[in-house]
Amino acid sequence: MVAIAKIPETSLWVNRKCLLICAIVAIANMQYGLDSAAMASLQAMPGFLEVFGYKDPSQPGGYAIDASYICLDLGTFQQLIGSLLTLGAFLSSLVAGAFAHFFGRKTALWLACVLNAIACIMQISTMDKVAVYIGRLILGLANGFLVTFSNIYAAPAHLRAVMVALFSEWVNIGSIIGASVTNATKNRLDKASYQIPLGTLFIVPLFLAVGLFFVPESPRYLLYKGRIESARDSLRKLRGDSLSPEGFELEWVEMVKGIEEEKHTASTIGPLDMFKGTELRRTLLCYGVIATQTGAGSWFIISYSTYFMIVAGLSVNDAFGFSVMNTCLGFIGVNVGMYLMRHVMGRRTVLMTGAVTQGLAMLGMAISASVAYGTISARNCVIAFTALYQFSYNAFVGDATYPTATEMVSTRLRSWSVGSAISLGYFLAWLTGFCSPYFINPQDLNWGAKYAYIWAASNLCCLVFFYFCVPETKGRTLEEIDELFANRVSVRNFKNFKTTIVAEALKDVERRAPESEKKLPTAEHID
Repeated sequence: MVAIAKIPETSLWVNRKCLLICAIVAIANMQYGLDSAAMASLQAMPGFLEVFGYKDPSQPGGYAIDASYICLDLGTFQQLIGSLLTLGAFLSSLVAGAFAHFFGRKTALWLACVLNAIACIMQISTMDKVAVYIGRLILGLANGFLVTFSNIYAAPAHLRAVMVALFSEWVNIGSIIGASVTNATKNRLDKASYQIPLGTLFIVPLFLAVGLFFVPESPRYLLYKGRIESARDSLRKLRGDSLSPEGFELEWVEMVKGIEEEKHTASTIGPLDMFKGTELRRTLLCYGVIATQTGAGSWFIISYSTYFMIVAGLSVNDAFGFSVMNTCLGFIGVNVGMYLMRHVMGRRTVLMTGAVTQGLAMLGMAISASVAYGTISARNCVIAFTALYQFSYNAFVGDATYPTATEMVSTRLRSWSVGSAISLGYFLAWLTGFCSPYFINPQDLNWGAKYAYIWAASNLCCLVFFYFCVPETKGRTLEEIDELFANRVSVRNFKNFKTTIVAEALKDVERRAPESEKKLPTAEHID
């Protein structure tokens, strides 16, 4: 019989305080959902197009944005408003690690709130395209910090998938609000038709800026900065109410031992360390997992779903209605995915399932456009497969990528690794957002739904990557994952490899405890 130490698993209700704190931080991601829903819909809204587009009686809505590269004034407007946000997020994510190292994560989130408000004011108050471009770029800079730092916040191992998946939860809540507001204003022909949806972008900076006063700094971050007492107080605020004194002490000692071990093996913290030794494998895995968000085709669907359905032949009213429906399906999918990750599947299985279902949805959309182009059946297939994609992406890849990616990297390099990975993701999203109109618009290649062939093949590539490269990390503490990568454990053996760090932490706790308290309720035995 071999004794295996294990930090006790507790329910969501017992961890309600930690869950609430993580939910406050995760609200930062709601901004992404609000903006994505608003911008995807504004490009099909007559009131917006009357100011920034041109009249075209041949289009279903009576207005259009020309995506042709020949016309410089109107030609790049659609690409830029859809891609400048991701370009700004790319830049801020790239420097997120350095900013956090010197100023801290909460300071970064507060700065993002300020930038967010400035960008919203610029976009709402102007009719000048250049000012809109600048506002989109500043909003992107804010979003890069919001997404990066809200997704690396602390959570216990057995609840980490649920708490990090709050990213998708808030994104979909934001998308539902954004889609509902744009649906309510779509028939207005004045500037308020797009100013009201853009005004919803003030929601996040207001609530987050206030909420951060009640959120402790990450305990692991404080440990790395040498602020031991502050780190212990932070962990107590997060976990003290959900653990017994012995369980709390075990989690604390394991955290301290893991960070001491990392400091012993690597004396520096910087961007180049991400590509040294075993960190290279971890960095590449993090990059790959984040890149699959774009590889799944999500940015194409998110940025252009409403406009794409109008191009496919739907009326403006029907396209907006289905956009709201798809957003609600995505929200349902997020909650299904959170349940599956917690109770049914591991991260790796969830990701592979998503790649298959998303790929089939894209393939169905493309085939319908090939065999029945221009028919009502093809249009209905676009509606159905878009809905299926929205549900499956949010339930699987959308839900699991951030929990998986943030677990891949070491604690001391988390801000650098996750920040640069998200930066890569935003670059790929920018590329997708900039190029997609050229493929789908009638004035250009006019592929329409056949563009989905590319994303069906891309999902197949994602499936291969998940199967051969991504290890299973479900139920592991961050310190255990550090030990697994340090020992160069293969993908096949990752799930069942027996780590020692928790057992060593348990022995330390027992040595410190009085004789009468040495029996801890955290040891189980397996043959």
